[in-house]
Amino acid sequence: MSSPSATMRTVVTEIIGVVLVMGLLLAMLISTFSFLAGLGKDEEGFVGLRHVFLHEKGKYRASAPHRKLLDGSVAMEEPNRIGEKCTGADIVISQGPTAPLSTGIPTYTVQIMNMCATGCDISGIHLHCGWFSSARLIDPKIFRRLRYNDCLVNDGKPLVTGDVLTFEYANTFSYPLSVSSVSCH
Repeated sequence: MSSPSATMRTVVTEIIGVVLVMGLLLAMLISTFSFLAGLGKDEEGFVGLRHVFLHEKGKYRASAPHRKLLDGSVAMEEPNRIGEKCTGADIVISQGPTAPLSTGIPTYTVQIMNMCATGCDISGIHLHCGWFSSARLIDPKIFRRLRYNDCLVNDGKPLVTGDVLTFEYANTFSYPLSVSSVSCH
């Protein structure tokens, strides 16, 4: 039979363990609340390290460590790397409003980034773009509509890993842009 003092030590040890676990859970709860309330954001609105992938309803997006992505960026699915060098998910498209033209037509800046983690150059980048048009001329070597819902990026030439292609367009509304196909190198 065990002595009363040994039983008491066991009970005290178990109580201390429970209190420590509850304290850890409380700390995690407070940390989660701070994250959801936006208290963990830095002065530019980023949460934590900028190069970390942000999770949003099963989708992923990445922000380059040297650039602040514009609001309204298109989230994408995380690529499956098994047997694939690159996918369309390695192309991150971000766009947001900029100052309107003197005529009052709204303008939008678009950034198209190659975020391939395996160091691949991606060419033949085609985007879903609807009836894309712009009141401001865009260099067709940078971005052009070939036909309905098919726009070509960088004249079909490779976008090197880490490179960002930027252009502005002017229209009464923004066009949703998303990757339709790419070629990997």
